[in-house]
Amino acid sequence: MSTAPVIILVEPQLAENIGMTARAMANFGLAELRLVAPKNGWPKKGVREAASGATHILDAATLYPDVSAAIADLNYVLATTARERGQMKRVFSPDAACAEMVGRAGQKVGLMFGRERIGLTNDEVSLADAIVTFPVDAAFSSLNLAQGVLLMGYEWRKAAGLAQLPFHGEMLSPPATREAMASLTTSLEAALDGAGFYPPEKRDIIARNMRDMLHRMAMTEQDVRTFRGALRALLGPRGRQE
Repeated sequence: MSTAPVIILVEPQLAENIGMTARAMANFGLAELRLVAPKNGWPKKGVREAASGATHILDAATLYPDVSAAIADLNYVLATTARERGQMKRVFSPDAACAEMVGRAGQKVGLMFGRERIGLTNDEVSLADAIVTFPVDAAFSSLNLAQGVLLMGYEWRKAAGLAQLPFHGEMLSPPATREAMASLTTSLEAALDGAGFYPPEKRDIIARNMRDMLHRMAMTEQDVRTFRGALRALLGPRGRQE
């Protein structure tokens, strides 16, 4: 399995953003957080509350004085930015970037995120191997730090083959047999006849439309039993005699 990327936050300022970043990392199985010279020191008041339980990531976070130190042991680094930097670097979308990272088996890779207000400097971007940018609306391209980490974490998990849904909506009852459907439609038509629902001249057309409607529902055996029970309840004693 591909090694999960290291998440590097450069001079993050707000405790809420760091805490929510840890939460986003935990959501998708990212564990290593590196903080480059966080503004106003570390740890920050309120950061653990913002992490919503992902405090193990905060407890293991490591501090670095600058970007060069934070990426020194990495084999491959991607810098995230919303702006074109005029640098001769490959530019990836999030999904392509994560496919590139997953393909680097045995290498230690990192994702670098910049400051809340100004992002990464050009000099910091120059230290990366490639750029990741997001296909956001040009009229509002700014992403919150945690949003960016969440998006990249999701794409990495997909690329790594780990994005398995925690549950499925499979049917717990088999599809109804044609005999069961025929019995249901017969009972329903009889009940509607008894209630005077059908205009005599349109009875056959409406009855066919009702049958078509029921078949489009792709009912299960349990659906049919429930429907028949509802009919009996509506018909009262007369329905219970069927």
